[in-house]
Amino acid sequence: MHRRHFLGTLAGGALAGTGLGAAFAQTGAGASPEAGKKFALKFAPHLGLFEHSAGRDPIRQIQFMADAGFSAYEDNELMGRPVALQERIGQTLAKNGMTMGVFVIDAGDNWKISYATGAAEFRERFVKRCREAVEVAKRVDAKWMTIVPGFAEAKLPLGLQTGHVIDAIRAGAEVMEPHGLVMVMEPLSDRPDLFLRTSAQSYAIARAVNSPSVKILYDLYHMQRNEGNLIANIDLAWDEIAYFQIGDVPGRNEPGTGEIHHLNVFRHIQARMRQDKRDFVFGMEHGKSQEGIEGERRLLQAYREVDVG
Repeated sequence: MHRRHFLGTLAGGALAGTGLGAAFAQTGAGASPEAGKKFALKFAPHLGLFEHSAGRDPIRQIQFMADAGFSAYEDNELMGRPVALQERIGQTLAKNGMTMGVFVIDAGDNWKISYATGAAEFRERFVKRCREAVEVAKRVDAKWMTIVPGFAEAKLPLGLQTGHVIDAIRAGAEVMEPHGLVMVMEPLSDRPDLFLRTSAQSYAIARAVNSPSVKILYDLYHMQRNEGNLIANIDLAWDEIAYFQIGDVPGRNEPGTGEIHHLNVFRHIQARMRQDKRDFVFGMEHGKSQEGIEGERRLLQAYREVDVG
């Protein structure tokens, strides 16, 4: 499945020694005093967000993220990347003390068939892909992997569909548990015929599977579209949430471009994190409201404005 405000220029300061400041030097503006300051929250960019600044090479992009202050990285397409690149990504993350966020487990069926059908063939392919994901996780020191149950099966009662989804996910959890890995279910808003749509539905499935290897990915973009009332719904599903993703509505771009009050949401999550001694990665699964280096500056500035220490 294809998933998907810089602070002045970073020509000098922390980026000067990396060779990545050159793109910003062309603007003629001075370096920001916050260039390279580490974000308090574990915001996790993906490849492509800083391609204009860092170039197309994935490793240079990740290094740019680290130098710009990010302490995490996510890569939905990681399982499809060459093993050698996976290993280089893992080495770069380790060198910079960065946390690996999610990558997607997709057996090639995520947008074709559903766990909800109860088809044994699909479940077997999913479990096989889970075993492969374990090896990918080792290369990058990953803990979380995104899963989506696919489409609803209109010919079956909802209860039966839910039972089939629980069975399939439980089979995957048996693969993940010995390795301490966590599959995070993501309710989506892309199409109304997708099976998994809300945090409450995801919560019920996580409780039914009853495994430390099955939790919820709460994507602010999708959940604002499907259910709204974000803070209250985060609280209701809190015990089963293991990962957050970000994207404003409408447009699915950086914070501040739509209707979500990210600062209030992040303040609430952080307060609960401190109370419960929990930690989260916040995946930046969105695009940019403006292209080019200027758009990348704006994106970074947006995150400085909603970062809560």
